[in-house]
Amino acid sequence: MSIDTRTDEVADGTAGGTTGGTAAGDTATDREVPPADGGRSATASRWPRRLLGAVLVTVVVASVALAAVFGWKLKNANDIESAAEQARATARNYAVTLTSISADGLDQNFTDVLDGATGEFKDMYSQSSEQLKQLLIDNRADAKGVVVEDGIKSATPTKVEVLLFVDQAVTNTVTPEPRMDRSRVVMTMELVDGRWLASKVDLP
Repeated sequence: MSIDTRTDEVADGTAGGTTGGTAAGDTATDREVPPADGGRSATASRWPRRLLGAVLVTVVVASVALAAVFGWKLKNANDIESAAEQARATARNYAVTLTSISADGLDQNFTDVLDGATGEFKDMYSQSSEQLKQLLIDNRADAKGVVVEDGIKSATPTKVEVLLFVDQAVTNTVTPEPRMDRSRVVMTMELVDGRWLASKVDLP
């Protein structure tokens, strides 16, 4: 009777030990073990976000820089276009003043020519004006100029070269009937104190 009881106890103990061991084993198995490279993985996961942020900043800066450059170029182009048109219109009118003269109104004509001139051309015209005036009076010369065509040769916001084709009807004591002279004129216009003035007049 006692042997059976010990046998039963041993059997119970073995079963209990096995059950307990299994439970302990299960607990150890289910416990989470942190990955060996957990710190590096977290750091690595932040790199794409940092890289994306850097790329976005670069794109924004580049866009702003490009916009500034294109804006400056557009403004400069508009300024040149505006300057060229103003200089062209002034050159057309001045060419008519320069090529239209009357022996009866030379003083006013010379005053108008000098008023629209500057620099080299103004100096040259001033120095030769008295001799030219006397020559026109002696020959009773009259002339009427008309600009038939014009174009821009080169332009900056403050200096424009204008190409003009001028027809000039001339009469004098020798040829009382009008004679048509056709001239090709390159006029350099410069912006001086807000006014476009002729600084050079060439007959190429």
